[in-house]
Amino acid sequence: MSRIYKMRYLLLRRFTQIGLLFLYFSANAYGWKILTGTLSSSTLFQTVPLADPFAILQMLSAGAVMGMDVFIGAAIIILFYGIIGGRAFCSWVCPVNMVTDLANWLRRKLLLDKAERKVWVSRNARYWVLVLSLIVSAITGLAAFELVSPITIFNRGVIFGMGMTGGVLFAIFLFDLFGVKNGWCGHICPLGGVYSLIGRFSLIRVRHNEPNCTLCMKCKEVCPESEVLFMIGKKSTTVNMGECVNCARCIEVCDDDALGFSIRDFATSKAKGENR
Repeated sequence: MSRIYKMRYLLLRRFTQIGLLFLYFSANAYGWKILTGTLSSSTLFQTVPLADPFAILQMLSAGAVMGMDVFIGAAIIILFYGIIGGRAFCSWVCPVNMVTDLANWLRRKLLLDKAERKVWVSRNARYWVLVLSLIVSAITGLAAFELVSPITIFNRGVIFGMGMTGGVLFAIFLFDLFGVKNGWCGHICPLGGVYSLIGRFSLIRVRHNEPNCTLCMKCKEVCPESEVLFMIGKKSTTVNMGECVNCARCIEVCDDDALGFSIRDFATSKAKGENR
């Protein structure tokens, strides 16, 4: 297989992420009306509202009064990611993913994953940050996480000028490189936690074909949420955890044709410990 084919999903993800940023930038710079606003709240073709569910929760906690179009926009996003996989947002849309992917790639090249772990952060920390963000929003009357969110800062930086954006992104890069593998996206970012919950019962999943698998473990090396590949070496089934980002890196590195996208296997999703 050609190198381009092996990287097809990665190239599509980068095209999507950069393309969305370009559309947001063009709306401000050139007056294009394809996609206006930010990743928190947008309008597609000046007709279809789109809204980040977590941003809406923060605004509701802060006591803000919003129009029906905002709730419709949030419902559209929830339905969309509820079907294709909630955390697909993290790997296909979120611009910070380009920074964390680079850090994790370099981390593997420098063999830092094999070094003694000196920093540890629970993966449940993102849910604590989620709850804390809502509490602070209620106390201050402001959408707390939106004020400090690297996603929002990056998005607005592209539209209106980078400013201090580079410093924030560099800090995340260093944290993921020298601190915790997939530290920001997989452990701290509350938006990832929200989309994990949204995608908990999604339809589009990675499927493992056990007879083809040679247990090379390349998939687990590149997976940002390796625990979702619980079935490797055990059985043929689909990933049944909401934490999967559907980035398809496991599919691309598999030389055995043992992994691919499929419709969720509901027959095995009821097994204990798999539907999380």
